[in-house]
Amino acid sequence: MDFVAGCMGGAAGVLVGHPFDTVKVRLQVQSVDKPLYRGTYHCFQSIIRQETVFGLYKGIGSPMMGLTFINAIVFGVQGNTMRMLGQDTPMNQFLAGAAAGAIQCVICCPMELAKTRMQMQGTGEKKSSRKLYKNSLDCLARIYNREGLRGVNRGMVTTLIRETPGFGVYFLAYDVMTRSLGCEPDDRYMIPKLLFAGGMAGIASWLSTYPVDVIKSRLQADGVGGVNQYSGIADCVRQSIRREGYMVFTRGLTSTLLRAFPVNATTFATVTLILMYARGVEEGPKDCEQAQPSHHTQIQQQAQPSSL
Repeated sequence: MDFVAGCMGGAAGVLVGHPFDTVKVRLQVQSVDKPLYRGTYHCFQSIIRQETVFGLYKGIGSPMMGLTFINAIVFGVQGNTMRMLGQDTPMNQFLAGAAAGAIQCVICCPMELAKTRMQMQGTGEKKSSRKLYKNSLDCLARIYNREGLRGVNRGMVTTLIRETPGFGVYFLAYDVMTRSLGCEPDDRYMIPKLLFAGGMAGIASWLSTYPVDVIKSRLQADGVGGVNQYSGIADCVRQSIRREGYMVFTRGLTSTLLRAFPVNATTFATVTLILMYARGVEEGPKDCEQAQPSHHTQIQQQAQPSSL
């Protein structure tokens, strides 16, 4: 039931957060010489005006398709790692989250590559005159035919560098927040507390790894126009800093933080409500303030979102 609830919660989070993700990617990869967007609001406005509201949902098929596999990996690895470590401590929460984040990169990287390519397709066009990719699967198939497995896994190193500490910080922040806020079985504010903890943990995790995400997006979008601009991670970092300064690593940050809280809040709400309905209130989240290993781990497995 945890798996089903996690999948549905993650799907709800994707639906809420994908428009913000599209804006983030567009801002991260736009040309500094001929920028199309002045900022987050202008980007939102331009996409809706030029490409209709559906332009904000370009590439949503990829994260939706990868959701089941990512949830299975995250829940399975995090739970098993916590059991192996034995004690429910903040450090162990970080290590378990980092392990889950590292392993799910196998699915996350190709998924985000397809998402990024689809999001960049038809930029500024209400109706694309020529679509390079029909959908996310077609996108990955074409990349594989042209570049092989290496092309499908473009950005894997940066994804690994982002996801490993990112999930670690997420689980750590969520653990600290839930312990600090506390919640009782009959607390009328239990769910809002869990939502707040998840939302703030999402923000903390993005802030800790955002510069790496900028480089990842640029590498995965590189070559969309037929010309490869970067030879690797170091070259991308060098060119980005030389042309745009260190502020390049904050490109799209506003959109990302605006997305982080509602995505995690929506995911938590969906997961919690499904589990409470299926198991009954007496089997829902218990006292967060107790430091019993089995019980706090259960809270995280019940209400933990699948995607940052």
